[in-house]
Amino acid sequence: MSSPLARSAGPIALVSGLVFAAADVARLLAADLSLDRIEMMRQAPFQITNALYWVVFIGLTLALASVYFRLGGRAGGLGAVGFCFALVGTLDMAGNMWFDGFAAPWIADVAPGAILAGGSGMLAVGGLSSYVLFALGWMVFGITGWRSGMFPWWLGVAFVVAGFLGYNAGLPPYGIPVGLVMAALGWWIIRTGAPAVTKPLSTPPDS
Repeated sequence: MSSPLARSAGPIALVSGLVFAAADVARLLAADLSLDRIEMMRQAPFQITNALYWVVFIGLTLALASVYFRLGGRAGGLGAVGFCFALVGTLDMAGNMWFDGFAAPWIADVAPGAILAGGSGMLAVGGLSSYVLFALGWMVFGITGWRSGMFPWWLGVAFVVAGFLGYNAGLPPYGIPVGLVMAALGWWIIRTGAPAVTKPLSTPPDS
């Protein structure tokens, strides 16, 4: 019997993807470029939308898991590799976005010089890892998902493009493509009723 997450993978992916894209649109609209960086980070709309962006990463992670539970049986080991790459990259970037949404506004108030100084050392390594792994994770997910038969080629290509653009997902609007492609995957599952396993079971040899 399939799990509730697997049965609801289509709607979960569709809604989570659209909400993820909408949150990044909200971040773009909340960014007042007429202000300097510190003043912009002190504005309530900017803080709220940045915090919301971390929240929607939770939905994106759940969507990824539900899709894999639904379709992973048709993808074998290659599909598992793609799922793990995307999961690691998404979790890493989610940690980065938590910092931006909750820690950075506090730092901007109590130690604005730290913000202006930029990252260095382990902070720079951690930040760079999130950008690289997020982009690489979704690109690998697109390639392996397509090659393993988890989803159609056009979705695979779309995930590769979205992952490439997602290298800059810490800044709006570069997170929007990943959200829209996840929503498209959810729509495809709903429209086709994509089963968990499509490969026919092996039959015993004739006696």
